Amino acid sequence: MAQNEKSYGTADQRLGTAPLLPLIFSLALPTALAQLVNLLYNIVDRIYVGHIPGTGSLALAGLGVTYPIIVLITAFSNLVGMGGAPRASVAMGRGDYKTAEKIMGNCFSLLVGLSVVLSVVFMVFGENILLTFGASEKTLPYAMSYLSIYLVGTIFVQFTLGMNPFITSQGFAKTSMATTCIGAICNIALDPLFIFGFNMGVRGAALATVLSQAVSAVWVLVFFTGKQSVLRLRKANFIPDLKILGLIVSLGVSPFIMAATECLVQLVFNVGAAKYGGDNAVAIMSILFSVAQIASLPTQGFCQGVQPIIGYNFGAAKFERLRKTFLVMLGVSLAVAVGTVLGVELFPRVFLGMFSSDPEIVELGVAPLRIYMLGFAFMGSQFACQQTFLGLGEAKISMFVALLRKVILLMPLALILPGVFGALGGSQLLGLYVAEPVSDFVSATTCTILFFAVEWKKLNPSPKTNG
Repeated sequence: MAQNEKSYGTADQRLGTAPLLPLIFSLALPTALAQLVNLLYNIVDRIYVGHIPGTGSLALAGLGVTYPIIVLITAFSNLVGMGGAPRASVAMGRGDYKTAEKIMGNCFSLLVGLSVVLSVVFMVFGENILLTFGASEKTLPYAMSYLSIYLVGTIFVQFTLGMNPFITSQGFAKTSMATTCIGAICNIALDPLFIFGFNMGVRGAALATVLSQAVSAVWVLVFFTGKQSVLRLRKANFIPDLKILGLIVSLGVSPFIMAATECLVQLVFNVGAAKYGGDNAVAIMSILFSVAQIASLPTQGFCQGVQPIIGYNFGAAKFERLRKTFLVMLGVSLAVAVGTVLGVELFPRVFLGMFSSDPEIVELGVAPLRIYMLGFAFMGSQFACQQTFLGLGEAKISMFVALLRKVILLMPLALILPGVFGALGGSQLLGLYVAEPVSDFVSATTCTILFFAVEWKKLNPSPKTNG
């Protein structure tokens, strides 16, 4: 055993030696559940806010226009966490634990710096940004009430979401899941207390979220400064290293773009909904985004949970094991995506009723929800291929795939199709909704073809690479 392995421990070695199927599900299922639970931070806010008597629909629309900003804040945590954790996994696979710790320490410093910058920018320009994102005179007060409090907790959001992937990358999936479960449980308990009990409305929803994220951040900090973690937070590693930061950003730019372009997409959709359907359409769009998250994040979480196995075995040159891991991930992702779409198509009112008690909103949302989610059936393949690109360190290809779905396809389609449908005598709103499934289908198909054309040979075992 190498000296540095003796110093840091061997808990992560099971990524390369443990029975594969039990290992995959022991890591991936908790991570998928953690992603689903993490949704509760914002989803639960919308569920409760949408049921505020009298003002629920306007308040929900107000939260809807703040969501692109929240997504952008999350995007920066993805840039750091999902850029650094796979690099750390590969380093651990090679036995280089000192480099893995230095990567993690640089990620910590970068997260702190980004938190300060983001908080200041959105506090200064928040109102103008919200108006650009589709807020009206009626919904802006709700949006500003929520955002002004939420921004105070940016440091907690960044630290929790940005550092939690390093817990998963060491094989501690249950601990990673606990990070989000603890915060979500706090949020579920505090939301009704602040929103209804203290009559704080949307301000109460924001305060509950901030306090919950703070609890999660403390949990993560205790883990990395304790004895359980293979990698430790050390002050010496907080000093920025431009080479390491470059490696983090180069790999993290793909998941960053995936999340950041979601902000731009929601800008386009919110503005289009406000233009063609008013505040009710904006409220429905908020529900569509929420349901899409419920559908996609657990599947992405499953693939993200598998990623440490891919990164570790790639670093250890165990290609046959890597290939089998990918095939399991692909099969599960496709099955979950197809099953989710069937559920939405058969029971749309159940999903809509989660977020609104307004019968008009529910009935108006049935057709849009069915159309909007149709293309998700193909996205299981893209999630599996995308995470494998990241695990193999293929930053450029992963970035292209991220750009393809949101920037190259979805945003232009969301701008063009309403005009096309209107010119043909149809509904412009319908054209807006159709943009999503068309983009999903084309993007997932292209990503899958690209993966098997470019990367599949690397996953096939050969005597030279395995000997």
